[in-house]
Amino acid sequence: MTTTSPDVPGSGTAPGTRRLPHVGVRETRKATVIALFAWIFAVYDYIMFGTLLPEISAQFGWAPAEASLYSTLISVGTAVVVLGVGPLVDRLGRRKGMIITVSGTALASAVSAATMNAAYLVGVRSLGGLGLAEQSVNATYLNEIYAMTEDEKIKKRRGLVYSLVQGGWPLGTLLAAAFIAVFLPLVGWRGCFLLATFPAVVIALLRRGLRETPQFELQQRIERLRKEGQAERAATLAREHGVQESQAAPFLEIFRGPALRNTLVLGFAWFVNWFGIQVFSVLGTTVLTEGKSVGFTNSLLMFIVINAVGYLGYVFHGWAGDRFGRRNVIAFGWMASGVLFALMLLVAQGTLAVVALYSLGMFFLVGPYSAMLFYMGECYDTRCRATGTSFINAISQPGAIAAGAIITAMLVAGSDWNQGALIVGALGTFLSGFVMFGARKVPALSQ
Repeated sequence: MTTTSPDVPGSGTAPGTRRLPHVGVRETRKATVIALFAWIFAVYDYIMFGTLLPEISAQFGWAPAEASLYSTLISVGTAVVVLGVGPLVDRLGRRKGMIITVSGTALASAVSAATMNAAYLVGVRSLGGLGLAEQSVNATYLNEIYAMTEDEKIKKRRGLVYSLVQGGWPLGTLLAAAFIAVFLPLVGWRGCFLLATFPAVVIALLRRGLRETPQFELQQRIERLRKEGQAERAATLAREHGVQESQAAPFLEIFRGPALRNTLVLGFAWFVNWFGIQVFSVLGTTVLTEGKSVGFTNSLLMFIVINAVGYLGYVFHGWAGDRFGRRNVIAFGWMASGVLFALMLLVAQGTLAVVALYSLGMFFLVGPYSAMLFYMGECYDTRCRATGTSFINAISQPGAIAAGAIITAMLVAGSDWNQGALIVGALGTFLSGFVMFGARKVPALSQ
């Protein structure tokens, strides 16, 4: 592995002038492709549960309010798991973190197939938090790799290229719906979970061949010198690379200095945006079956079309973020999504109108995440980048919990799914876009 020159203090190197080793074109593209497939199958497992929830509920005899409660409890467990991933990745490394998250996806799928009651399901589906954390680990890793890559095409269009990776969300959702439509009649919902294990295992093995990022390797050298009692050498090495030293824990770093404002704003934006994600993406088949009176089989077919359009949203917002600024693109996209989903729920009648408005709503709901995940990586430095992105990512689950709790309460009180989706999903999505205008603009990561 390529290394920088020896870490000798007082060598005459000016502050901030030493550069980290570059990442080759082949390494960059290999990392990008593997990250895409890892995210696709992580989403595939995560969404498969929500898609199969009506079938699981039917087998165990759960009422809609009861099923919503269990989904909410799973979100609690998922939040705990996701929150722990960031500090782990900042400690162990990006490469090891990516192996852990995709391995967790495989495990979650495998043990879900053995579900025998609600308590067990809540416990094992909480492991899906490792898969959900995949996107924050990907964002951290690729942000640092793209900053140091020799691939000028990717470096100049890093937001657009990352959008292709983050677009694994609608592709994973689409794959889950298509897979279930084909295999559910043949192997049942348990078999669907079991079959989902194998591709995740393959991706985990492929990730063993990836390199660590130069930024994290530098951070490791600085921390190793400090632990060995060579504080002066550590400080010199950091200064020569233009790295700001801090003794604070990574979690504290995201609540200090210029990082604080974006941590608070992005955290709240994710919280309320996940009202929309929980309603229209995770529980999308339930919205169609209960809210728009669509049959389960037809809802799967419609969901395939809807998420195909959603993938185009990722590509569009990745391109637009590079051109017009990621913060503004995210804000306008989510506000537009809230309006479109409200129209779908209140106005749309018939398959064509429902699919058209639902697809456009998904285009502007999930698409901005291609800009958002990359933007988050730019908000934090190497020492706390994984912690910051994982913390914001983990805020999604309290949002999912709150959305599930509100909808459950509304259903118990006599409201229907259409009303719940409007008040929780559409309004929450619009509000999240408005909140984004409070975030700071940040310069692109350069090292």
